[in-house]
Amino acid sequence: MAIISTLVVVILFIGLLLFSVIDYIHWKRLSNVFFSNEVLFSMRLSLITATVATGISMMMAIPTAFALSRLNFWGKDIIDTLIDIPVILSPMATGAVLLIFFNNTTLGKFIEDNITRFTFEVKGIVFAQVAVVFALAARLLKSIFDGIDIRCEDVARTLGANKIKAFFNITLPMAKSGIIAAFIMTWARAISEFGATLMLAGASTMKTETLPIAIFLSFAKADVYQAVVVILILLGLAVFVLLAFRCITRRILL
Repeated sequence: MAIISTLVVVILFIGLLLFSVIDYIHWKRLSNVFFSNEVLFSMRLSLITATVATGISMMMAIPTAFALSRLNFWGKDIIDTLIDIPVILSPMATGAVLLIFFNNTTLGKFIEDNITRFTFEVKGIVFAQVAVVFALAARLLKSIFDGIDIRCEDVARTLGANKIKAFFNITLPMAKSGIIAAFIMTWARAISEFGATLMLAGASTMKTETLPIAIFLSFAKADVYQAVVVILILLGLAVFVLLAFRCITRRILL
């Protein structure tokens, strides 16, 4: 009975929060705000930067997670611990560290002056998102590789495949559904990133304005209605991502 009561309270609480947002909407004004240049820009920028950041993170996380799952080498525990730091550290602090690096270190200044600029630029959004979500991607992928029986790779090697062929022909196909699920969850975290993005890329309207930044700017100029519309967009994306994740994880379990 206590468990059911707790579940009812949780459901009611979440339901009331969602209702408070939906009830605020004036449906006649919704299309005007939804299709405004600022909201459309923030949607487009968020989708692009989150997808690029997730792709970069996954490309780095797959070999990293596989190495941590399969290989034994000196310093493995140290690397494993360092990867988790962005998960524990506040995103705002992560963004501040990145800003300090690019503005106050020799290497950071060289990159900014001679290669490409990250501070207060769209590239900074991607960099900040990668810095935050890479650890999540690596941790999810490591758990996936840990769940794959290493004997499958051993059998492939006894049949003449080297480690690289065994990885691409055996391990990677077996991990495909898990990798897709990890991509979805990493993408969801990237598109909702705020703190690190704010610190490194700033909050410039129609320049570095992602959806979370749009909410921040809307409240800053007391445009609560626009903020609520953007919140609904993020809620819609969240529901879609969670449904997709559940479908994929259900396939993995089956």
